[in-house]
Amino acid sequence: MSRLETPADLNKLREEVIAQRNSKQTWLAVCAGTGCRAYGAEALADSLEEEIEKRGVGDKLGVRRTGCHGFCERGPLVVIQPSDVCYLGAQIKNIPAIIDALGSVDSSVDRLLYLDEESGKRLAHLDEIPFYKYQKRVLLENNVRIDASNILDYIAVGGYSALAKALSGMTPEAVLNEVKAANLRGRGGGGFPAGRKWETTRNAHGEPKYVIVNADEGDPGAYMDRSLLEGNPHGVLEGLILGAYAIGSTEGFIYVRQEYPLARKHAHQALEQAREYGLLGKNILGSGFSFDVKIHRGAGAFVSGESSALMCAIEGHVGEPRPKYIHTSEKGIWGKPSCLNNVETWANVPFIINKGSEWFRSMGTEGSKGTKIFSLVGKVCNTGLVEVPMGITLRDIIFKIGGGVPKGKKFKAVQTGGPSGGVIPEALLDLPVDFDELTKVGSMMGSGGMIVMDENTCMVDTARYYTNFLAHESCGKCVPCREGSRQMLPLLNNITSGLGKDGDLKLMEE
Repeated sequence: MSRLETPADLNKLREEVIAQRNSKQTWLAVCAGTGCRAYGAEALADSLEEEIEKRGVGDKLGVRRTGCHGFCERGPLVVIQPSDVCYLGAQIKNIPAIIDALGSVDSSVDRLLYLDEESGKRLAHLDEIPFYKYQKRVLLENNVRIDASNILDYIAVGGYSALAKALSGMTPEAVLNEVKAANLRGRGGGGFPAGRKWETTRNAHGEPKYVIVNADEGDPGAYMDRSLLEGNPHGVLEGLILGAYAIGSTEGFIYVRQEYPLARKHAHQALEQAREYGLLGKNILGSGFSFDVKIHRGAGAFVSGESSALMCAIEGHVGEPRPKYIHTSEKGIWGKPSCLNNVETWANVPFIINKGSEWFRSMGTEGSKGTKIFSLVGKVCNTGLVEVPMGITLRDIIFKIGGGVPKGKKFKAVQTGGPSGGVIPEALLDLPVDFDELTKVGSMMGSGGMIVMDENTCMVDTARYYTNFLAHESCGKCVPCREGSRQMLPLLNNITSGLGKDGDLKLMEE
């Protein structure tokens, strides 16, 4: 390994890595995200490597431990590349049959393929399976293509080409203007335009300026940011470096919650590898631009996902929010201008710089551009991570991608936006999913949690669950939350236990 001094060095390395990858005829991509690891994916990958070595076919076959493939309901997943044949629920006992099937064209292990219940046919390829077919996978696509712990895999699929493009041929203002023109809105919940936040931080008085990745994903049922940081940490890091270049920052932070050990591990590896190759640190790619990143491990408080609380934690204080008389983009960490975006927002930036703002605006609705990742969970047949263009309907997500409600039960509602969001009933299933439309009906996009409920779901118990969560996680700074949630919880506990009294609902509203 030698330090990359120029964009030309990066291109030369990319050509060498691609040639090396292509030296093997077939790769077996094993989903090694947190979900599939719980199903035994690590042992599966080990056994695949042992079988390949035993057969003496290591010159033709390779195993790649990748990030989350999305179809969490059916793990462990193995995708054969370049054919994109997808095996679901693969076990160690299936390994001989999987490798035997590689010997002939269009051969596969039928019992591990997706069974389409309508046609009764087995579907082999990713783009045939309904769960994947109706998605628009931009950010998640490389999760199936790369080993998250290997920077060379990321470089092979075009990684850091946006950074090279920016540092060699774009001014910081040009990068900022491209992100503004794309109308990239923050994916962390509020949907504030990222370019405007960058511009505010850039123009604010004070040095140094900081850029921060918010990976303190705390909504129940949400794991989009975790899976991106686990599966493609370099994509997030490249976006952060581009943001730092546009803003004029020399130091950044990745704030990762305590409960994400694999995401933290891969983020640490990404930083170390990027420094080794000269993509992070002093004089990146010979451009004169210097920037470095530290990882801060969160302590598990839900409120630390709020910007000012997160910045307090980075400073070494208790992670609790402070009044925002002045935005954190002007006075954040240690009173200096600080730009905070979540994992998914930063991950979009390399695509915008490489493909242009017009490409990004070609997806989505008038006010919400691009794609959005949701964690589709609850009473739905196909649970997992889905990436869809903004403006797709709830019905299409839940029934086309999610496969509808299991066991013939009737759909009741879907909860979006986490504890701060709302519950959307069946009558609004054709609602387009974007920042503005969800807000109009009393819910919100949030970070992307989407929990499906069937006819047996008790809405009072759902309210009790979220109230319990919020009462426990309240930072205590304001009376309605600190006292109100703790007063409502006993009332809801009584109602769900059959001990409700006349006047409880009126008291709750009050």
